[in-house]
Amino acid sequence: MNYFIADTHFGHENIMFLDKRPFKDTGEMWEKMKELWNKRVKDTDDVWIIGDFCFRSGEKPEYYLKKLKGKKHLIIGNHDTELLKDKNARKYFESIDHYRKIHDHGKTIIMCHYPIVEWDGFFRGTIHIYGHIHNNKNDAYHIMSQYDNALNAGCMINGCEPVTLEELIENNSREI
Repeated sequence: MNYFIADTHFGHENIMFLDKRPFKDTGEMWEKMKELWNKRVKDTDDVWIIGDFCFRSGEKPEYYLKKLKGKKHLIIGNHDTELLKDKNARKYFESIDHYRKIHDHGKTIIMCHYPIVEWDGFFRGTIHIYGHIHNNKNDAYHIMSQYDNALNAGCMINGCEPVTLEELIENNSREI
């Protein structure tokens, strides 16, 4: 099973204000999101982290990674620099890419942390999964919401947990 999630920002205090996350602090955010993650993800599942896994945390990335189930794949985001420098953290990933193409339930998927206005297979029904804009209704959101095959994997619009492609489609349709 493939699961998708972006912009978890574990350990990032200011993200609670920026995203209006429903947690009192980063400790509560981590505990709740870890519980949701591990409740649905099995060790054999692939989890595609579409960037910005942890940021400005008092903990090393390995602290979080070793406690989360699944075969983790990182699509590099703008806040993953410290994680990438940490060789112990990198060993928790099956793959690390800026841009990746996979297939899920007969659909071709292009993943990049940043929203792309036109991607490989755009005119052939390929789906683009991205993050970066969180739950903001900014210009990028308005542009991307015009495309049925562009899906925001930001954790805040997906219940703070990894979701399947079908759930991602459903959650994004509610955001428009």
